[in-house]
Amino acid sequence: MRRTTINVLAFGGGFVIMALELLGGRVLAPYFGSSIYVWGSVITVFMLSLSLGYLAGGYISLRSPSLARFAALFVAGAVLTYPLVLYAEQLMQLVFQHIEDPRYGSLVAASSLFMLPTVVLGMISPYSVRLMVTETAQSGRVAGTLYFVSTLGSALGTLATSFYLVLWFEINAILLLLTGILLALAALGYAVGRAS
Repeated sequence: MRRTTINVLAFGGGFVIMALELLGGRVLAPYFGSSIYVWGSVITVFMLSLSLGYLAGGYISLRSPSLARFAALFVAGAVLTYPLVLYAEQLMQLVFQHIEDPRYGSLVAASSLFMLPTVVLGMISPYSVRLMVTETAQSGRVAGTLYFVSTLGSALGTLATSFYLVLWFEINAILLLLTGILLALAALGYAVGRAS
């Protein structure tokens, strides 16, 4: 049950990361357009944020790793994602008033909106590997399996968001849905952690 839960959480984390990245382009589009500059900014911010998250997740996984602490990452991700619903519009207006160049304006806006939640979500993968590895000899297989599961979640998040969610719901509704998914995953991790 514990291993299955960790895989489900890794899958869900991958789903949310890519859904959020795709929404990033939609959030910035009304102000900076949807040019290659904007998408370059969004992708750069997400890649840098994930790399910082991977690094930080590796470090924090060394200190008494547990499912309860793993669940806390999902709560933190939800807490940092939810304000996008409330403040994204105002922040975009502020950035646009001061930086009209779509290259730098979109880079500043994407960093301001998405860096913190993505850093936290980036911690999920290395932390999940640490929870699953019980023998050093199996670490490569465990890491490969978890990255497979997480990337599968990312692929599904990409398709679900681009093919369906953006057609059915407004951006804020999707952000609320992603926040709810993170909280549900946190509750699952915490419940299984207490039971095991």
